[in-house]
Order: sequence, then structure tokens, then C-alpha cells
Amino acid sequence: MLAYTFDNTLDGLLTAVFDAFALHQAPDALIAEGDILPMFCTDVHRVRTAEDKARRVWAGLEKRLSREALRMITVAWLSEDRELPTPLLHYICKVFRQPEGAPGIERNFSDPDVLSVTNTARRVMHEKHRMMQFVRFQKTKDGTYLGVVSPDHNVLPLVVHHFRDRFGDQPWLLYDARRRYGFYYDRQEVVRITFEDEDALPFDLQTGRLSSDVISQDDQLFQDLWRTYFKAICIRQRMNPRKQLNDMPRRYWKYMTEMQ
Repeated sequence: MLAYTFDNTLDGLLTAVFDAFALHQAPDALIAEGDILPMFCTDVHRVRTAEDKARRVWAGLEKRLSREALRMITVAWLSEDRELPTPLLHYICKVFRQPEGAPGIERNFSDPDVLSVTNTARRVMHEKHRMMQFVRFQKTKDGTYLGVVSPDHNVLPLVVHHFRDRFGDQPWLLYDARRRYGFYYDRQEVVRITFEDEDALPFDLQTGRLSSDVISQDDQLFQDLWRTYFKAICIRQRMNPRKQLNDMPRRYWKYMTEMQ
């Protein structure tokens, strides 16, 4: 059994595809460095990420796949699923092994690798839509709006343009507490940010709540009003906890004002 190891980046995966063809090999598995190798693995090739090789592979994919299929690959990668690299490697290799003029495999869902990558991308897109629904912003005293999230998948790059379009007239920070990075919008451009000293953050990473000396007084009032309204419109006789959990999974509750 032949296994490839790589640095767990998309460029690293594309480099692995390049190496597979350059070495005339068909790796059985692609494993992130540090992960446990499969049983009965007799041969290991370490992939050294090279941007030029990755670009050549991506350029080849652009000629062979539709824009939708290319997006599916990048979206699936944001899942951070440790099981994804192997089927994604096999899927891309199959794309290049197709003869000229042959029908594309991107919709051949009977192929287990195509199906695996497609289903992974769908899960990420589902998480993306839920993020757009369940993000709750708090206003700071300087007028910046803060939204803290902790999604299962790395969906911030997929939702940031939605919030830029929707809240283009106000500064905001959307922060992923699980991955420790965020996007800040200053009314002109969106920039990716990280914090060197998390102990000095003006908000709680566990609850997403701003500290009392930073939150706007008006926003604290609005939060109290929103919680009161949420309780007031609740008809206890019609409560359906199972449906509520299906529509709004519990893992989102800790950052939602009405559930605190």
C-alpha cells in the first residue's frame, strides 16, 4: 500500500496530484503529516508543497471542470475533514485520466470519490447558510459591531461577502472563536485578522459576549428588549423542542442573544 503525506494545505494536495503523475504512481491514501498511517502501509512518499506545481494542476482543472465543480473542490476543502484528502486526491486524478472529449465525471455520483467530495461540499454549504441565519452582532462603544461564531467547518470565507453587502455602511468584526481568526470591515475593505494576546480580548471566547466596559449602552438595552420579546411571543402550548433543535441546533445557542 502506497501512502502520500502532505502539509494539510490545498496547495499541498494539488502538489500531491502533480507528484502522482510525475512518478507514475497511484497512491492509495493521502495523509496529513502527523496523522496515523493506514495499516499495511508499505511505502510512504512525502509531498513537498510547491506553489508552481499546485498552480499547474489547478490550471489543468480549470480546463477540464466547470466553474461549479471547481468551487465544489474549494468549498469541500473548507470542511477541514481529515478523511477528505484521499477521496479528493483520487477525484482529481480521475479528472486528469479521462480521455479527451469524454464526459466529465463531476456529476457521476456512482463514483464513491465524486460522491464523497460532493457530499462534503454540501455539508459546508449547509453550515454557511446557518451561519448567515444565526450570527448575532453586538455594538461596541466605538460603533463597531462584533459577531462571534464557532462553526463546525471553516465557513467564514464563504459568508464574509454576504455581511459586507448587507452591512456595508458600518464597521464590523466577524470572529471565529474555534479557529482564532476573523474578518474586519472598516466600511471600505475586508481584512483577515488575528489577535496575538487573547487574554486582552474585549469579549469572552466561550460566550461571545462583550465585556461591560466595551459594549454600547444602547446595545445592552436592545439585547434585553430582544430577549423579552422572544419570551413574549413564545406560545407554550405550541412549543416543539424537537423541531426547534432541528431548525436551530443547540451548538449555535451560546452565541445567540435570545438563548442566553
